Amino acid sequence: MPAKILVVEDHPDSREILVFQLRHVGYEAIGAETAEEGIEKALAEGPDVVVMDLGLPGLDGIEATVRLKQNPQTAHIPVIALTAWGEQFHKEKALAAGMMEYLTKPARLQVIKDVIEKVLQTKA
Repeated sequence: MPAKILVVEDHPDSREILVFQLRHVGYEAIGAETAEEGIEKALAEGPDVVVMDLGLPGLDGIEATVRLKQNPQTAHIPVIALTAWGEQFHKEKALAAGMMEYLTKPARLQVIKDVIEKVLQTKA
């Protein structure tokens, strides 16, 4: 059974491309446009990993991660940041919020896949 990856990304083209690419390399991938939708889908779908943008409208990816980590139903799900925010203080905030890895855009699919596999191994 393939791992289920939830991609939380507000840019439709970026979200759909990454979902398509992840499916192409063997994952079950689903998308969410906002942090709120991402939290809802994490609760409903039980993904194995969440790939989270930080610069989301309304609730940002860091606060969404805090909420996921505070909820016993989703606290165990690894969250990977995939963001254009490359500054060190953003990385520190993301990791402090509970994200396991921090990738900056643009990231090659192989790099994303390698990080997903790494966090899946850590989770196992």
